[in-house]
Amino acid sequence: MLNRRHIRIKVMQTLYAFKGTESDDFKKDEKFLLHSLDSMYDLYLSMLTLLVEVHKKAEDKQEKKQKKFLATHEEKNPNSKFINNEVLRSLRNNTVLKNELEKRKLNLWYLDFEYVDIIYKALLESDIYKTYMATEVSDFNEDKQFVVDMFTQIIAPNDKLYDYFEDKKLTWLDDLPVVNTNILRLLNAVKPNSSETHFTPKLLKNSEDRDFAVDLFKKTLLNRSKLNEEIAKRTTNWDSERIASLDSILLQMAICEIQKFPSIPTKVTINEYLEVAKEYSTPKSSMFINGILDKIVKEYTAQGTLNKIGRGLM
Repeated sequence: MLNRRHIRIKVMQTLYAFKGTESDDFKKDEKFLLHSLDSMYDLYLSMLTLLVEVHKKAEDKQEKKQKKFLATHEEKNPNSKFINNEVLRSLRNNTVLKNELEKRKLNLWYLDFEYVDIIYKALLESDIYKTYMATEVSDFNEDKQFVVDMFTQIIAPNDKLYDYFEDKKLTWLDDLPVVNTNILRLLNAVKPNSSETHFTPKLLKNSEDRDFAVDLFKKTLLNRSKLNEEIAKRTTNWDSERIASLDSILLQMAICEIQKFPSIPTKVTINEYLEVAKEYSTPKSSMFINGILDKIVKEYTAQGTLNKIGRGLM
């Protein structure tokens, strides 16, 4: 679920927050990095189960109306198309998902139920809901498309939900686009016979990704002085204070990858950090970073010190 670019972003954030020196003990910071990676899964589960909570609320509302002493004919015989939505029912009854929520002791919407109300109200007022409920019968594909539309048009872009996550955990703001993209991908791919593990993908593809995060963090910190010397050699006409602190961190990480990660191609490293710079740093940062890294790669290649093997040679 988590790609290498987002792992680099998490490492960047941890390095940016680090206030010590390369000789200090940074076990606490390494733990923070791993926790930051893992907490992204909490966000994923919270966003996904918001669909379930809205479905529960709709069913609860319907049952209460049916039990009214003076219920109308429409209230006694409601259109249950939303309640019977196959995708939402499947999510709600998913035991693997329930077990993951219990294991993580995750139940945001029990205390912060007002956000379920906000999404439910927005859904009822939406055109997608009115169009969907215009008939009483649907098949799996129509149900799936409705849930996809509900997520993309009602849940993902909701400003109040965005503010809520910002207050809950600051790092979640950077995680939201990745989380939303993955939820949308899984919703589009779900089938009537999908396994219960469909909606509980692994956060990291394998142990290599976790090792990459820790190694990149450690090696950048442990070699920070030497990495800064490499930067200084190529910026003799620059006052070091004029270089944005985030640009310095991105350059340190990129040079560290070029030097210490032989299996990662230099083109991949440069492209990744240019994209991160475009998103997180100043408008001119990507050009500045590209210029420095291009010089370094050319010099290392000419000197025969560019240590790349296997996939790194591509």
